[in-house]
Amino acid sequence: MIAGTASASPAQAAQAAQTESASTAADFPEGTLFGGRSQRNTGSDMPSELEIKFSIANAETPAAYSVTPQEIADAINGLLASRGWPAVTFYGTPAPAPLN
Repeated sequence: MIAGTASASPAQAAQAAQTESASTAADFPEGTLFGGRSQRNTGSDMPSELEIKFSIANAETPAAYSVTPQEIADAINGLLASRGWPAVTFYGTPAPAPLN
């Protein structure tokens, strides 16, 4: 008897990874305010600092169209990297807990 192996499609694997990631991350309620800072030294006398805050509420949005705070944090960090800024670790409030 030959045992077969089950293989998931890329979409199923991505969904499973997202579900696993969501279960290990802190659970933030809708409308949580996230914030973080990025600092860099430009070589001049004045260091630069960038503060970013955002909040998301997916009101009655089907799961396929909802946007997660992690996706926003990743997109913001991608933009910052393209401009030479270090990545930001975002924290959710009122109980400060890291998002990413």
